[in-house]
Amino acid sequence: MTTIDLSTPAPPPSSLFDALPRRVALTLLELQLVAERAGGAPLPFDVRAPDADGAPSLEDRLGASRGSAQDQAYLAAVAALHDPEVSLTRRGLLVNGVVDDGLAGAVGLLATPTYALDIDVAVEAVQVKAWHRANDDAVATLATSDGIVFELAWFPTAAWPDELGRVGVVPEDLAMRESSVPSFLDLPYELADAAVEAGASGRTDVLQVLTAQHADQVVDADGRPVPAAEVPGLLQALGAEAQGRLRVLVADVSREPTSVVGVRSWVLLADGWRTLHPHQSEGGTRVEIRAVQPTELAVDLAPVLADVAS
Repeated sequence: MTTIDLSTPAPPPSSLFDALPRRVALTLLELQLVAERAGGAPLPFDVRAPDADGAPSLEDRLGASRGSAQDQAYLAAVAALHDPEVSLTRRGLLVNGVVDDGLAGAVGLLATPTYALDIDVAVEAVQVKAWHRANDDAVATLATSDGIVFELAWFPTAAWPDELGRVGVVPEDLAMRESSVPSFLDLPYELADAAVEAGASGRTDVLQVLTAQHADQVVDADGRPVPAAEVPGLLQALGAEAQGRLRVLVADVSREPTSVVGVRSWVLLADGWRTLHPHQSEGGTRVEIRAVQPTELAVDLAPVLADVAS
């Protein structure tokens, strides 16, 4: 199996244009037509039939996670889309009934990869779902924020780290400020979980109780215990500041059954992203919370992808 290493810089491409991703915006109907003409290639999601409340949505083939189109307006928007054969032909992406080679190849790669990344990003009211599929030296990606318009891209594996860096870019209009959570913490998993729950429910009294039960178990980057008096405030900020999340599911889809290798989770706090790394210690499950930049997603995923390739 080919090894994909995202932790080190890629060598310079032989040609600048060889390394540039090609991107095409497609409506749902255009995407479905391209997949049909590309030998009936399956897409990485299904469009579910409306629920009892009439709300349709996208559903991943991995993880069964629902998308953001959750109201009747979705049905009306899809019904109003232009005829896909006409629009693709007008754009030169369909000639004499034959789909552009690049489009057909990208959709084919989405259907027959070795590595699969299912990505779900939510920042305030905006949710984006993306599917990254890799095989040998090529990657194809598909992304949407509404289930109606999709961005399809394809590029060499050497460009993958840069593409992953786009995933966590924070919207320019999102207000950012200094965080009360330090750039590094290591604490018991149940404390971190309780902090998020307390932030959502307003039950800050729970944090006081749990902090008393886990004295000296919250440590800083140097491994020193955080003063007990500071811990409740840090935990409360961890829950209250959360304004977004990023989740990546990594799987080996080269054989049956599909093998899910791991998950990477980030949370968006007041000043930016934190990656959450669960790990085991003598005292049980703990989680490392560390500040990261969007460009670090590839490095954060590298150990998981290395497990896939091993």
